[in-house]
Amino acid sequence: MQTLVETSTAPPLSPGDARGSRTGRITLNSSAMNSKKASKRADREGHLRLNRTYHREPYPSSPNADVNVLLVKPNVELSPLPSPNSQPVPSRSSMSYCQRINGSQTYWLCLYFCFNLGLTLYNKGVLVYFPFPYTLTAVHALFGSLGSSALARAGFFKPAQLTKSQRMVVTAFSVLYAINIVVSNVSLQLVTVPFHQVVRAVTPLFTIILSSLLLGTTSSRARIISLIPVVAGVGFATYGDYYYTKWGFFLTLLGAVLAALKTILTNVLQSPPASSGSSSPLAKHFNLRSSSPALPKLNPLAFLHLLSPLAFVQCIIFAQLSGELTRIRHYAGTEMSSGKLLAVAFNGCIAFGLNVVSFSANKKVGPLSMTVAANVKQVLTILLAVLIFNLTISTTNVLGILLTLLGGAWYARVEYTEKKRAKERRLRAI
Repeated sequence: MQTLVETSTAPPLSPGDARGSRTGRITLNSSAMNSKKASKRADREGHLRLNRTYHREPYPSSPNADVNVLLVKPNVELSPLPSPNSQPVPSRSSMSYCQRINGSQTYWLCLYFCFNLGLTLYNKGVLVYFPFPYTLTAVHALFGSLGSSALARAGFFKPAQLTKSQRMVVTAFSVLYAINIVVSNVSLQLVTVPFHQVVRAVTPLFTIILSSLLLGTTSSRARIISLIPVVAGVGFATYGDYYYTKWGFFLTLLGAVLAALKTILTNVLQSPPASSGSSSPLAKHFNLRSSSPALPKLNPLAFLHLLSPLAFVQCIIFAQLSGELTRIRHYAGTEMSSGKLLAVAFNGCIAFGLNVVSFSANKKVGPLSMTVAANVKQVLTILLAVLIFNLTISTTNVLGILLTLLGGAWYARVEYTEKKRAKERRLRAI
């Protein structure tokens, strides 16, 4: 059934005529008037002006009608048909407060800063009253596994689908991942927070050394020079510090080495072979650079989703072998309270929150702002640790801490500048 919408400009011809100022429907019977006669009549009465023709389906029809003509008053203003693809665009004022906050770089930077600072100090506080570093690491891994699984179910990221060989690579890497966290927590239990932060600041130095030995890569002179104040600062900061033991110093230094190794292997496992032909004897022997990446490029949360369950199992095994689980059972029966249990659980929540915030903040604000925030966090961590844990540091220690922090900031700036120049060269080459 075809319906014609028309506007009449002629006066009514008769009282029963439907044209003019009255709206109505004229039914043209096909038996009395064929389509050719209807066309001639429309030509004769040229005062009829067609405004719009469209199909309206379904439309109730009379049994004898083929065409219905709808006459509309000339003063009726017809609105245009809406486009099926048009979507209403919300104004800025209609955006919710939460949406504006979510897009703020300052918000994510402050959130990352608070989580990073809070976890370091909170870990130290928990280990004072809950002296079980293997179990605490297992709690971190457990909350990482539960939290990442919840985010995957909510659609925040897609879990990785790995082959059998890739799963074996992830399992092997998870051992290093778990040991790195365990060593960090054990060393934090044995040394002061300022000492721990200062020694961990030499991680870039170990990254350069291990990259040269394992991958055959070379670092620029500017990057190496920027590490001189870092090394000197560590020497001054640890001079005369009677709060740490030799075993604590060794484990803290080992934690820095493991952190550097983890960073290198994470990059190697997800990167294609380097175009540079330089290689060291160790690099040729271990053949870390294969023809293709051992793992696909993974979202950091997807990587956490893979590693956390494995790290949890491994930490429980470490705790059992060290006798820590036996001590925990005794501790649970004599000293454990609901408050301490909630404190440990909250510590696991902060650890998982730092992973999520770190990933989101890195996308929002960029690597340079993240590095600056990390350096400011180190300064505040040291100052707050001195106040909270009633530590005494000498003038020499203060000088060493300042040298280390300034050297770390210098190194971060050099690294960022070199990466930016390398990216610009790649873009020009394209």
